[in-house]
Amino acid sequence: MPERFISAAIQPDVETFDTAHMAAGEPGLPGSFRWKGQTLRISRVVRSWRETGPCDHGSSDIYVRKHWFECETDSRQIVKLYFDRRPKAGQMKKRWWLFSIREHEEKRCRENRS
Repeated sequence: MPERFISAAIQPDVETFDTAHMAAGEPGLPGSFRWKGQTLRISRVVRSWRETGPCDHGSSDIYVRKHWFECETDSRQIVKLYFDRRPKAGQMKKRWWLFSIREHEEKRCRENRS
């Protein structure tokens, strides 16, 4: 199965936040999220990166807009998540987003043989 575009707000399990990153001023990636009645448990971070953009008020400063994480879940899915530093007005609680999901290669091979 190819990568599926999702683009949905997800609810982090707050008791699982990585507080070490939060102390450094970055979002602490939670160990699990809730989405559509299921729990996505993060087993490892494959990679992470930042998306930046210019200041909206005319200065030459560059600001971090989103923190991206590509992670593997305990069910071997690869998910892309991001933390939005600038949520739209009225959506302050929608800061964590599930961008996409793809099944792990091994899992897809087994399903195709069945």
